[in-house]
Order: sequence, then structure tokens, then C-alpha cells
Amino acid sequence: MDEPTPSQAATREISASERRAALERVNGRRAFTWLWEWARSFTTTVVVIVLVRTFLIDIFRIPSASMEGTLLVGDILFVNKLAYGAEVPFSQARLPAVKQPSRGDVIVFEWPVDRTKTFVKRLVGLPGDTLAMRGGTLYVNGAAQREVFARREPTAHDSYGHDFDWLRRALLPAAHASPGAQPSRNTWGPLVVPAHHFFVLGDNRDNSSDSRYWGFVPDSLLRGQPLVVYYSVAPDSLAPGPWLRRIRWRRIGEWVH
Repeated sequence: MDEPTPSQAATREISASERRAALERVNGRRAFTWLWEWARSFTTTVVVIVLVRTFLIDIFRIPSASMEGTLLVGDILFVNKLAYGAEVPFSQARLPAVKQPSRGDVIVFEWPVDRTKTFVKRLVGLPGDTLAMRGGTLYVNGAAQREVFARREPTAHDSYGHDFDWLRRALLPAAHASPGAQPSRNTWGPLVVPAHHFFVLGDNRDNSSDSRYWGFVPDSLLRGQPLVVYYSVAPDSLAPGPWLRRIRWRRIGEWVH
């Protein structure tokens, strides 16, 4: 019997088992390639997100009404971490600051009393500033401040309490006989902001836990400056109904200032 020629061998019909084995090899390689590409893309995405959240932009949700008038409960903010120099993880080092904190800045910081909690307030006192408040009016270096962003309740009672004892201890030596010697929420000082510290107040002055109650904020605790409201939703109790109806569409994209 004649042997098959090369052309005949090349055109020999492939058996079903051979075809199945070939398909399995191809599909196996495709599955591995797809899995590898997915894992690489996922890892790259996670690394980028971690780097952005660590050094560039963070997210902060407003949990209380202390900044009401400027920020509402349920606002979610993009926070610029580069503004005052992002902290390098697992070290005391910070990246160079883009700007220096200024009076009037809205800032995000770790609460000095419990660093696991993050607050947002308005910076009103820089290192070396002399601060006082008389009847709810803030004085900086002797000048009354016109704070258009501040919100007050005309009927709110100006209470005294042990929370303000530290304000008495912080008084300037010559001020101990002044009316500010008996500090309250709306009347205290004068006092001087120490080096490397800030004094902060909530814009909702009669409903804010701020420096009047727990003291100065070390500059090492600054975490960034809010940029914009990227999402806002009213709490359930304020706007019952479907979640879509609770979105504050008009606030999305509003700059924080």
C-alpha cells in the first residue's frame, strides 16, 4: 500500500478528541491571560486609589450641624490633602505644603481629644493671634470680625459650664479681672494662640463643639482643606421617602468657602 504523500497528511481529518484537546489548550491560555490582565488592572486601580487617598484627595462626610450655614449634615466633600502637606504614612514626615493655613479657611483635622475622629471647622486664630469674644462677636488682635458665614440662634441661652474652665486658665495675665474672667460660650478671653497651634470655631456658633470647649488644634493634626461638595443627601428624618428624593442636587458641585 502506498504511503500518504505530505499533502495528503497535512489535509488528514483531525479527530474529535484532537480537536477537543486543542480547544482546551487554547481556552486555558485565554482564561489565564484574562485572569492575569484582570488581576493586573485591579492591582493598579487599588494602588492608584490608595495613593490618591493618601496624598491627594480624601473624602469626608459631614456628620453634624456644627458648620450649618456653610455645610449641611449629609454633605460629602472632596478634601485637598496637599493644601497643608499630606502626612507620609508610618512616619512623622509631611509633604511640602501648597499653602499656609489662613484665617477663614475651612479645615479638616484630627480631633485633639480623640485622634480617631475627624472634624471640620473654620480656622479663626493663627499662632500669635490674640483672641476674645464678647456677646458672640469675635475679636482678633483687638478688631471685631465681620463673619458673614457665622450663624447664631437669637434665643439661644449663653451658658456657663466646666467645659470653659480651660479658657480661664488661658487668659492673658492682665485680663484676669476683666469680664472675660468668667468665660462662657459667647464671652471669653483675651488669650493668645500658642506657636504651632490654631483656634477653630464652627459656623453654627450655638451648636458646635470647637476650640471654646476643648482647646487649640496642633498644626500636626491638620489633614486638609475641603474643596467641593461632590454629593449631598438629606438624612432620613429630614426628608422621608425614596433615596432619590433625598439627594440635594443643587449642592452637588458647590465650592466650600
